[in-house]
Amino acid sequence: MKGITLIKTISAASFAFMAFSVSVPAQAPELALLKGLQKGEWTLKTRGSADAGKKVCLGDPGKLLQIQHSGTTCSRYVIQDTATSIRVSYKCGSSDHGVTTIKRESSGLVQIQTQGIENNAPFSFSVEGRRTGSC
Repeated sequence: MKGITLIKTISAASFAFMAFSVSVPAQAPELALLKGLQKGEWTLKTRGSADAGKKVCLGDPGKLLQIQHSGTTCSRYVIQDTATSIRVSYKCGSSDHGVTTIKRESSGLVQIQTQGIENNAPFSFSVEGRRTGSC
C-alpha cells in the first residue's frame, strides 16, 4: 500500500509542477563572433580576385553564414563559436546544404570560407568581407 501511495503522491506533485510551468518559445542563441561585427554596408570580395566584389547591407550578420543560399530559410547547426571564429553547418530543404567558416580579424573585417551543394551542384569559395560604409 505504501508503494501505491508514494506513486500517487509523486504523480500529483508532477502534475502540479507541470500545471504551473510556463512554456516559452526557444530563441536562437546569439553567436559570439557575429555579435561583435559592425552593421552597415559590407563588400564581399573573392580572395585573389580583381573584381569590385558584391555589396550587401548587413543588418543581420547571420547573412554571412549563408552567402550561397542567401534569402533561403535553412536550419543551422553550430559546430564552433568563439569571439574570433565560427563554423556552422546548414541545410536548406531536402538537398541544398553547406558549411561556412568565418574568421574575424576585426569588427569590420572577416575571412569567409564556404562550401556545399546548391541545385545538385557543388560550390566552394573564399571571400573577404569588409565593412565599407553605412546603408
